[in-house]
Amino acid sequence: MKDKSTREYDFGIIGAGGTGLAAAMYAARLGLKTLVLGTSHGSELPIGGVITTTNIVENYPGFIRLTGTELADKIRKHAESYDLVTIKEEKVLEVKKDKNQFIIQTEENTYNAKTILFATGTKWRTLNVKGSKEFENKGVVYCALCDSPLYKNKVIAVIGGSDSAAKDAMVAAEHAKHVYMIYRGEQIHPEPINLARVKANKKIEVLNSTNVTEIKGKDFVESVILDKPFKGSKELKLDGVFVAIGHIILSDLAKPLGVKLNNHGEIIIDHKTSETNVQGVFAAGDVTDKPFKQAITGVADGCTAAYSAYEYITKQKVT
Repeated sequence: MKDKSTREYDFGIIGAGGTGLAAAMYAARLGLKTLVLGTSHGSELPIGGVITTTNIVENYPGFIRLTGTELADKIRKHAESYDLVTIKEEKVLEVKKDKNQFIIQTEENTYNAKTILFATGTKWRTLNVKGSKEFENKGVVYCALCDSPLYKNKVIAVIGGSDSAAKDAMVAAEHAKHVYMIYRGEQIHPEPINLARVKANKKIEVLNSTNVTEIKGKDFVESVILDKPFKGSKELKLDGVFVAIGHIILSDLAKPLGVKLNNHGEIIIDHKTSETNVQGVFAAGDVTDKPFKQAITGVADGCTAAYSAYEYITKQKVT
């Protein structure tokens, strides 16, 4: 018979990106027995989260330049250095409240926790045009860092105009012969330093005020159809389409608990404490309604949530 105490925790963290891992580290320093579940509902990312798909990180204090995977590994190792932290790769199916504790149901196990942190983040938004689903992993991809080496000396397009899209274009340009950035707006809008880098890269060509309406090919992507002519034709020959049009908020697990969401599906939190409207439930990182979302802000809010959970447990005398 298994020891039930091995499944009882002070702090249950759903999501093991940088935010969740940093929260675990800080919670352990406060003496909280902490569980981190690394595969949240709707996400297929590994432990480390979205940052692991970023090629170069240059805006995290203490590190001038490193890869997203390296940063995630450092935060994970810091969390794992505490005996009070348990990290498991299990998909969470449901979180329920039972009196003064929360029940976390995964595909494999059931866990109890006195407090909960949702650090579930986001997942990629898919391109909803004819051919996009048919050619997924056959030329339509969502992770430039993962798949760019497969397109060496090829012609590809990055769909999107955000900072992430610009970074994807620069990663792709390290391998591809030519990269089109196709954006529906009048101007792409990355951070100024990345905008300058895109403009300076001779391999990258920006097509503003343009939409992809169809993806065509036989076994693999061969072209896309645009909603306006480019160099005399609406058909643009390509070998790959890298989609970078934003993310979907992964807040579904919080809804049954009565956690309030905004119109975008983001969890509404007290920005000073990372508390939600439900006692004992906290949220941090990209899943929340914070207007500025970066790795460093998610980590900070995760640590704040850990301290707030500690305060809640000690002041409420939750047992």
